[in-house]
Amino acid sequence: MFDKFKKDGGGEMTEDRTVGEPSTNVKSSSDSFSETVQEIGIVELMDKRAKLEEAIDYVGLMIKNLKDKRTVLEKDIEEESVDIKNLKEKLEKVSQYIEEENRGIKELTHKRQQVENEADEVGSLINSLRDRLSGIDRIIDNEGSKVKKIKESRESLES
Repeated sequence: MFDKFKKDGGGEMTEDRTVGEPSTNVKSSSDSFSETVQEIGIVELMDKRAKLEEAIDYVGLMIKNLKDKRTVLEKDIEEESVDIKNLKEKLEKVSQYIEEENRGIKELTHKRQQVENEADEVGSLINSLRDRLSGIDRIIDNEGSKVKKIKESRESLES
């Protein structure tokens, strides 16, 4: 085809050759079109467009991944929410059980106090009856002593 000189980034001129075609000094119309396209920068623009499309595809993939992650997080949060609701229900049942047990303990305490009061009354009755029995026992002992004295006095009179 033809030789073209261009500047590299370092500022020196280098030769750019098209591979596969021999160099000629005659320019064809397709060569001039190719040269015009290169001078305008269409190739670079097309490369940029291709890179932008790749970037957009990559961003789209990133968005899809983020949506997938968000979906997984939403699912995890929902599962946690259900677990927490279940735990809350269990705790409410435990709280009800504790309240029932507290009521039961209060009832038992009240019953125990009633039994203690009855036991105190029974103890008082026992003490009262014991005192009465002791009084009767003293009377019997006194009467027994009198009977004994009478017997002794009769026996001493008879002798």
